Amino acid sequence: MASIFAHAFTAYAFGKSFSEKIYTKKLWILGGLCAIIPDADVVSFKFGIAYEDFWGHRGFSHSLLFAFLLGILITLIFYYKSILTRTGLYLMLYFSICTASHGILDAMTTGGLGIAFFSPFDNTRYFLPWRPIQVSPIGASKFFSIWGLKVILNELIWVGIPTTLYIIVIRFFRKS
Repeated sequence: MASIFAHAFTAYAFGKSFSEKIYTKKLWILGGLCAIIPDADVVSFKFGIAYEDFWGHRGFSHSLLFAFLLGILITLIFYYKSILTRTGLYLMLYFSICTASHGILDAMTTGGLGIAFFSPFDNTRYFLPWRPIQVSPIGASKFFSIWGLKVILNELIWVGIPTTLYIIVIRFFRKS
């Protein structure tokens, strides 16, 4: 998996697409949570659920359907007054994209069993053909190690630079 920092920064960058009226601290925090929530499935290990199972790591919680449902749910809960407006649709799309970006980044990593993008309809695990992101260790103690430092440096290149460029381009077009 990519680290929580890469996932959250990606959501932050996507959020910059919104006007300053909509782009609030609340939006960024919720987008960041959507980008991180799929990894809550690591608790499945504590319950004896195998990695490759439906509820296992990188299973249903990393799917596109889960991303879509979570995007709707977050919008319903936190932006219920806007749900039937154009803004509401944009928010659902934003939260869904933030959640889906998690699986996409994980599918670009060097480890694991792949992502069940089409779960529950097809539980086949997939990787993207291009996998430059070094897989992050699971667990805080392993993350704060040489391995974790290598992951952060790798993500600065493969996630940090592209998302920063995205923010710069958005700002450029906003000023023009």
